[in-house]
Amino acid sequence: MSDDDDLFSQEMAGVTPLSEKRSVVYLKSSSPAERREAEEARLKALDNPLTQGFLDIIALDEPLDYKDPGVQQGVLDKLRKGKYPTQATLNLLRKPVAECRQMLFDFYLSAQENQWRTLLIVHGRGRDANSHANIIRSYVAKWLKQLDQVQAYCEALKQDGGPGACYVVLKKSAQAKQQNWERHAKHSR
Repeated sequence: MSDDDDLFSQEMAGVTPLSEKRSVVYLKSSSPAERREAEEARLKALDNPLTQGFLDIIALDEPLDYKDPGVQQGVLDKLRKGKYPTQATLNLLRKPVAECRQMLFDFYLSAQENQWRTLLIVHGRGRDANSHANIIRSYVAKWLKQLDQVQAYCEALKQDGGPGACYVVLKKSAQAKQQNWERHAKHSR
């Protein structure tokens, strides 16, 4: 026997062989609804993932505008024109930053629970870059990018608050995707 064989035998001395019974267990992957419920439970279990640290203050003349990679430009264009009906509104005017942070996260969770897709967030707009309203506006832009379900957001139309508010579009829930698929599948037959 060589040194390698001796070393191998020493290392394997306490190891017992596997039984001859070879059963394979196949686990089903979870359905989209189960994954969504698990994600919602995970989010609720989290303390609030929105950060309150370092902030790049957005200039007053710079409009809020964001589109997640992979989202079509047409979605953002329709959102800018107010073509999507707003399903819920959150008012953050004159609230402290910490309270705005919690209110926005709770609003986000409610939107997911109620399957709202188009939201209006009123954050206000100050007269100078360091005003409280512009700080909140800058935080809202930062926080919305931290939420996975946010597809796009942009400045609201004048009648909905203009630069002091923004429209937000969330991703479709798994249930809404299924319903959409079923509705369109009937037409393709």
